[in-house]
Amino acid sequence: MSVNAIEKWLETRGVTVEDVAEIVYTLQSPYNSDLRMEECRDSVRAVLEKREVQYVLYTGIALDELAERKLLPEPLQSIMERDESLYGVDETLALGITNVYGMIGLTSFGYLDKMKPGIIRKLNVKGEKIHVFLDDLVAGLAAAASARIAHGDPKAIQYHLPDSP
Repeated sequence: MSVNAIEKWLETRGVTVEDVAEIVYTLQSPYNSDLRMEECRDSVRAVLEKREVQYVLYTGIALDELAERKLLPEPLQSIMERDESLYGVDETLALGITNVYGMIGLTSFGYLDKMKPGIIRKLNVKGEKIHVFLDDLVAGLAAAASARIAHGDPKAIQYHLPDSP
């Protein structure tokens, strides 16, 4: 599946690259006064290009959609319908995205999972659609895109090892 295809699938679930980029901007702008939204959108798309990220998104979104159609076996169907707080598999799957850019992605994911800004909050509200996985996947995507920007910041201090004795 191409980046365009995964973007379209996300859009059918109510998530746009712009939604994710806004979260990325919120995370990174305090540390990078030169940051622009275009860079955030580009970073989200760069993360979406990674095949392992696409696979995680396919899996989580498919499980959400199967739960909506009541096609999962019990007790998984009931767990998904209630979005059981101890389920945790949704966060575990999302960590596959956050780990693409290291520890900063992990800490940002924890923050986003707790605070639920922007589209993440909207996805977390129970309604006719089930987003057990998608809210966490979006948080993972935003965290990874944010970490990608942080790692590429040319103003970041570079440390060099001293010459060996």
